[in-house]
Amino acid sequence: MSPQPPEQLANPPEDSRQPRPPADADRQAEVIIVGAGPIGLELAVVLKHMGVDYLHLDAGQVGQTVTRYPQQTRFFSSPERIAIAGVPLTLSDHNRASREQYLAYLRSVVQQFDLKVNTFERVTDIKQSDGEYRFTLHTDRRGTPHTYQAKHLVLAVGDMHGPRKINVPGEDLPHVSHYFDEPHRYFNQRLLIVGGRNSAVETALRCYHAGAQVSLSYRWGGFDERLVKYGILPEIKALIEHERVKFYPYTLVREITAEHVVLEDSGLRGQDAGPGVTDLATTPAEASGELTHVPADFVLLLTGYVMNTELFAMAGVELVGENCSPKHDLSTMETNVPGLYVAGTAAAGTQVRFRLFIENCHPHVAKIARNITGQQPPMHLINQAAKQFALPES
Repeated sequence: MSPQPPEQLANPPEDSRQPRPPADADRQAEVIIVGAGPIGLELAVVLKHMGVDYLHLDAGQVGQTVTRYPQQTRFFSSPERIAIAGVPLTLSDHNRASREQYLAYLRSVVQQFDLKVNTFERVTDIKQSDGEYRFTLHTDRRGTPHTYQAKHLVLAVGDMHGPRKINVPGEDLPHVSHYFDEPHRYFNQRLLIVGGRNSAVETALRCYHAGAQVSLSYRWGGFDERLVKYGILPEIKALIEHERVKFYPYTLVREITAEHVVLEDSGLRGQDAGPGVTDLATTPAEASGELTHVPADFVLLLTGYVMNTELFAMAGVELVGENCSPKHDLSTMETNVPGLYVAGTAAAGTQVRFRLFIENCHPHVAKIARNITGQQPPMHLINQAAKQFALPES
């Protein structure tokens, strides 16, 4: 008979037993990571390799933010830049990774390294104490409360928790959405898209090719080539020039009704939109300042996303600047709260002008692991895109 593995022994040696957590905690850990996106997973791989006892939580599924992308959306960044933990992201078509391909890749990383992630477990409160385990987290997992304690806490929660609301009458009508899923819904429908960055432009093209009657409202007069994939800019400009897509430049939404959208002048005409913007506004009517009524069966408000800062506020992290970004030391990623770190795009807060992406957040992993353990982390498990390529590509 083969011997039982150690974990199945009825009476393991006294010195091999894990210390019991206090009565008011389900578990203690050296580190708790909140957020199981790419950077959170890469950090988990590194900490596990270094023998650090950690606990990993996410309010949703692994890669939850990516699940909100429209179906078949492709990343800005090339595969080698968004790969994690030394695992190549290899695609047979040599293209940018799609939403579906990247989610499958993240699942494979979790399986390959046997990562344990408490998914669908939301952190409801964070408390600090003076003891060795200075952070106490209260969570909810499908209605069941849990309590955990940690010496160090890493918030890798991302920066796209909810849509940026425009706060106009009619925004909550049933034919209005802040999320685009797939284009078939809009076949033979009058669709007004509000926004002018990549998501809005790409959605306009996909819906146009699916047979929608597309209109596009944007507060500026043209598109910033730094914020729209270079491969789709010529097509949207040509469709606008030939009036296949109706463009309403320098406009803001004033009101949404069941039948139409009321647009008003944004007041930005003549202002500097940046070096990468080509003004597409040409007709005097577009500059009149009068209200414009655009018939619409559906409205997509693709105006960006905001970060939920509640967890940082609970923990006492100072939020700074117009982005409300967590105050932190760039060399260690440690916030103004000792022992609490920020990783990934959450370090930038709600990004107005994007500066942090997956591809240039990999260095956060090494900084945090090094500062927590005092040891050099295994660099072969951390994507070196920041050193290998000019960044950002996104």
